[in-house]
Amino acid sequence: MAVKKSELYSMLWEACNKLRGGVEPARYKDYVLVLLFFKYVSDRYKGQPFAEFTVREGAAFDDLIKAKGKPDVGERVDKIIQKFLEDNRLQGSLPDVSFNNPDELGTGKELVDKVSGLIGVFQNPAIDFKNNRASGDDIIGDAYEYFMMKFAQESGKSKGQFYTPSEVSRIIARLIGIGDIKQSSTKKWTLYDPAAGSGSLLIRAADEAPVDEDGDSIVTIFGQEKDHVTAGLAKMNLILHQKGTGDIKKGNTLSDPAFTDEFDELKKFDFIVMNPPFSDKSWSDGIKATEDKYKRFDGFGVPPEKNGDYAWFLHVIKSLDSNGKAGIIMPHGVLFRGNAKETIRIAILKKHYIKGIISLPANLFYGTGIPACIVIIDKENADERDGIFLIDASRGFKKDGNKNRLREQDIEKIVQTLSRSKVQRVMKALTNEGYIRREGSRKNGRWVILKDI
Repeated sequence: MAVKKSELYSMLWEACNKLRGGVEPARYKDYVLVLLFFKYVSDRYKGQPFAEFTVREGAAFDDLIKAKGKPDVGERVDKIIQKFLEDNRLQGSLPDVSFNNPDELGTGKELVDKVSGLIGVFQNPAIDFKNNRASGDDIIGDAYEYFMMKFAQESGKSKGQFYTPSEVSRIIARLIGIGDIKQSSTKKWTLYDPAAGSGSLLIRAADEAPVDEDGDSIVTIFGQEKDHVTAGLAKMNLILHQKGTGDIKKGNTLSDPAFTDEFDELKKFDFIVMNPPFSDKSWSDGIKATEDKYKRFDGFGVPPEKNGDYAWFLHVIKSLDSNGKAGIIMPHGVLFRGNAKETIRIAILKKHYIKGIISLPANLFYGTGIPACIVIIDKENADERDGIFLIDASRGFKKDGNKNRLREQDIEKIVQTLSRSKVQRVMKALTNEGYIRREGSRKNGRWVILKDI
């Protein structure tokens, strides 16, 4: 019988408890998630010819079990995992952990007991990913997301930036309209996150897109993440969510963007999602904004040196295709701050790129309690846009411990409100062009067709 999600979460959280006392929460997540990833890949791909991953004898989870209790268990585990990484050319892709680290895991019997105990948790027959993968139920990927949330809670504000609540990710995915695209032999759809974190925004957006005849998303995923450990987590996250072909690059997006075209200009994307670091004080490290080779600030102005909100915003605008759409999370300050930020804001508004702004409840995010908003950017037909649709969703939430969370009805209300606004704009345009006319009151009236479209 397949293990229930709640039971799986409980078992894996037990693995975290094996590390408490000597390892900081910001680090023990790396040990546990590396083992989660290795166990999943071993269970799914061992003995499978022509599989996405090579899992051979000497480089599988079964070999970790054989190493349990040995005086050199930590060294053995490191070698087994390293062999797997080399077989699959994944060196440097996963969080940098050593199961033979005396500073974090102790020495002698303490290290042997901790590492062996960790392996024992994953050895539980209930955690058999070959048998527990049910069609349409991404139990492993969901477990990963659950632990990213738990680690964010325990890591505190300084380490909470890598997790975006899934409810917010789902709203953005639906509002940018990625679910409306069609498969085409001449068009390759692209999705990008320049501040990818653990990859949750990318995954939710890709989940919203249609799939091809093989069940794969018809969008190609690209992401860049400055923190090397978090970039490894994003790659693991994509693999656990059956999106292992996604391209996650490590590095500073603002000073050294990884995705460029043959002319050494920024690659253009159809869809962009992003939750950048709020009020990024180090955004200008490694870049001279007045001489930016990618011309991201031309025509808008240079953001303040100690506040990078608009630096990230302008990177998104420059990286969008001429018909591209984006959903980005920003602090409310971008809507009203003065001086250089006001100058940039006015220049953006004159371009009519912003379709809508959704004000979210406070205390939703791990890493900050300040209220934020979702800004929807749409370059398609921007010249014809005559306003911005504003939604105040700040009061729709439920309490969940010391955080606030959006409910399903809150998500649906936001999405449907913006959808209704689209219908209203279409009806207004048809009325202005003389195609239709409304007769009677708003409540009891009717639409009359005056001529064919």
